[in-house]
Amino acid sequence: MQPNTLLDAILDEAGISHAGLAAHVNQAGRARALALRYEHTAVARWLKGQRPRGQVPDLICEVLAARLQRPVTLDDIGLGVPGEPATPHGTTLSGFVERATALWRCDEQQRPHILGAPAVTGTPAVMPVWEWENPPEDVDVSRGGRHRVRMSDIEMLRAARAHYEQMYRKAGGVATRTRIVGFLNSETAPLLRGSYTDATGRQLHRATGGLVAIAGICAYDSDAHGLAQRYFHQALRLAKASGDRGLGAYVIALLVNQALFMREHRQAVAFAEAALRAAGRHITPALASDLSAMQAKAYAHLGDGSSALSCIRRAEQAADRIRRGYEPDETGYVQPGLVNVQVAEALLSLGDLSAAREHAAAAVDNPAHDRGRVHRLAMLSQIELRQGNADRAVVTAVEMAERARGMESQRLRDRLRAVREHLVASGCAGTSEAAELIDGALRVPL
Repeated sequence: MQPNTLLDAILDEAGISHAGLAAHVNQAGRARALALRYEHTAVARWLKGQRPRGQVPDLICEVLAARLQRPVTLDDIGLGVPGEPATPHGTTLSGFVERATALWRCDEQQRPHILGAPAVTGTPAVMPVWEWENPPEDVDVSRGGRHRVRMSDIEMLRAARAHYEQMYRKAGGVATRTRIVGFLNSETAPLLRGSYTDATGRQLHRATGGLVAIAGICAYDSDAHGLAQRYFHQALRLAKASGDRGLGAYVIALLVNQALFMREHRQAVAFAEAALRAAGRHITPALASDLSAMQAKAYAHLGDGSSALSCIRRAEQAADRIRRGYEPDETGYVQPGLVNVQVAEALLSLGDLSAAREHAAAAVDNPAHDRGRVHRLAMLSQIELRQGNADRAVVTAVEMAERARGMESQRLRDRLRAVREHLVASGCAGTSEAAELIDGALRVPL
């Protein structure tokens, strides 16, 4: 029996307590000649996943609709008939908003079934990308709610996205995730349920999509892959509602990165191709270079050297066209040297150590934010070990460990452990010092 997160979220939105809902349901039942005597304990059972009997689900919808002054369906409260398709309202943008905000609420409450959910594969993983790429589009995203959304609200969301992105880069996703999820619940959810025109709504959904994408990145960095995937899928749906194809392509790049980590290499190739194809002229050089570089990594892991090299050429050509100041905020992560480190990883998989080191060294020579530099140093150290240059690898690893200290990131911990393992196996001089520094960085609690 799974907790009814939708009912939980809509009760919170309506501001009704468990006892209050029970009393209102009893009262609504009397109008239908039903003698109901529900108490708060019954509502608690419904929230745990028990389905109310008879006409009670309809009565709950009636009570909540009157309170919220909008239609409320069985699917909206998580009580649709099992085995039957969702009502049309359940697939609308309004229905999506209710489900999205319910997830945020459960994440903030650290519900185990949300935090521990595995990432989906196959059709459920592909459908959100397919739906983003194909019709129908959202003709009108306006909404009538209690509070009017203003441009100042949207600017607040944009500023929050930039703030949490910088926090993630400096402190890691583990430390940032609880803060951004709290913001989504307290500030963003009320705005999505507010009142706005179609034009304002598109900007609202775009700003929210960028923020939700950062929440997904933080979940990914915390090893909560199923949750991260759900946030990415939400961000993709919000991107579609905004009408911004470039934002959608950026979100797909995040899905490509996750697919690579999960070793779903064919899916990574297909997703990147979908983003490049569907975004078309709306895709920026920075994003095109990153998508092509990740495609190269996927092809290299699949053993397709020809396709990998072709993607590397496209990535380098796109990187040469990047113009700072002409890129959206979301692609700011494509800093000088990022394509080099991506290409280095692809070349390492292909066995071209000399070219891989050249690109990895170029990546390290370029400035990068804190966590990006740790990843670049880890890649360079790994290549130097593979080349047999253990002394140089130790020096690189020492710098990597010093820069990683204090960051709460599961992905960085993975890189640190991998480098430590390779260093110890090499048995070269200086290994103990580097291993001790890495151990110190790994002692940061997650």
